[in-house]
Amino acid sequence: MFIDRKYIEELLAEAKNVTDDKIEEILNKAESMEGLSHTEIAALLVNDNPKHLKRIFQIAGKIKKHIYGNRIVMFAPLYVSDHCVNKCTYCSYNCGHKFDRSKLTMEEVRQEVIELEKMGHKRIALEAGEHAGECPIDYILECIDTIYDMKFENGEIRRINVNIAATTVENYCKLREAGIGTYILFQETYHQPVYESVHKAGPKKDYEYHLTAFDRAMEAGIDDVGAGVLFGLANPLFEVMGLMLHNEHLEERFGVGFHTISVPRICPADGMDIEDFPNLVDDDTFEKLVAIIRLAVPFTGIILSTREDYDMRKKLLNIGVSQLSAGSSTEVGGYTKRAKNEKVTSQFKVSDERDAISIISELLEDGYIPSFCTACYRNGRTGDRFMRLAKTGQIKNVCLPNALMTLCEYAADYGDDEFRKKTRAAIELCVPDIVNSKIRNLTIENIEKISAQGERDFYV
Repeated sequence: MFIDRKYIEELLAEAKNVTDDKIEEILNKAESMEGLSHTEIAALLVNDNPKHLKRIFQIAGKIKKHIYGNRIVMFAPLYVSDHCVNKCTYCSYNCGHKFDRSKLTMEEVRQEVIELEKMGHKRIALEAGEHAGECPIDYILECIDTIYDMKFENGEIRRINVNIAATTVENYCKLREAGIGTYILFQETYHQPVYESVHKAGPKKDYEYHLTAFDRAMEAGIDDVGAGVLFGLANPLFEVMGLMLHNEHLEERFGVGFHTISVPRICPADGMDIEDFPNLVDDDTFEKLVAIIRLAVPFTGIILSTREDYDMRKKLLNIGVSQLSAGSSTEVGGYTKRAKNEKVTSQFKVSDERDAISIISELLEDGYIPSFCTACYRNGRTGDRFMRLAKTGQIKNVCLPNALMTLCEYAADYGDDEFRKKTRAAIELCVPDIVNSKIRNLTIENIEKISAQGERDFYV
């Protein structure tokens, strides 16, 4: 098995002996955006020298700026079912918890999508509990078809990423054929004894089956996969090493690793006591982990959800995070309930409860370009093709133009006069950064068509 617990623990123990001079060498290598080896990542993880930490953050910020510029990809989750047969101690969907569970009908899915489209979202993460009876793959496929077909006014969902339980090659083939974007699955923890202790019962208790889900997905032709751990279950240093080994395994076997890494921290939820988890990650450690992930895998997107509050989100945007959720609901049917001012519960506590446009407006004020782009998936720039473009720097030729065009579209459809004014200023500032003159002129032309003629959905 590609996750060797003894190997990781020995790496972390030996890394404590790495000299300051060697740490400087590692940081010099990281600054060149070459990525890092296991031993180098371990050395940074165990090092607490303030001088080195300062440089880690500086390099992480430099890498983030060089590869991603000031673009932040926006998305929102859509929960369609909370039926679940697993008994996970950290999750409110735990099958042992007694509450009225629900699954959206297709009409209810449409209503949720209308609310998401009213917020301007173009990219969503489809979420569901694991229950073969209540939530089989055919139900997920029907949801996907319904979402893609649902268009409200100028709104439409152009990319559906899917976060459902580990499944079979046959089912992954069906997801690929349905036109999903990224298949997302959190390992939760790479530490097998901890994994088995927090997953008390259900199919998810099978560590190896869960761990090898991306292998089956890639065998089925899904070449964009998104990983993650739930920081707080096991030693966070071990978890980062597990992510890196898993990514390397996929690169060696399939030629491409993770498209994204999500970095959720365990937080309060119904039916669990957060004090039961001894490995909670404090803010300083969390910032360090995200920065080291950015150094280790420079070209892999890092996703942050509304589990984190405004202050933490702002810090992590500077050092690595490239995708952000906004206006999120983590309840089945939550967007419709919120629109009707009904009481909303959640799978877990959401720390940033502002509406989407408030978050997006603040990003603009902070100098970022909120991006609603879905062009790479639609143009087949996925998997190893995306990574080749990213590593050669060519992806910049399309990412910034697409970000500016989709932001202009968002402002025209959902912004007030003040928001549109801010958007115009941001676009005018960024257009000269498009190096390719042909694409720059095309972007200017398309922005004019969006603003003055009401045309939509331009991308390169």
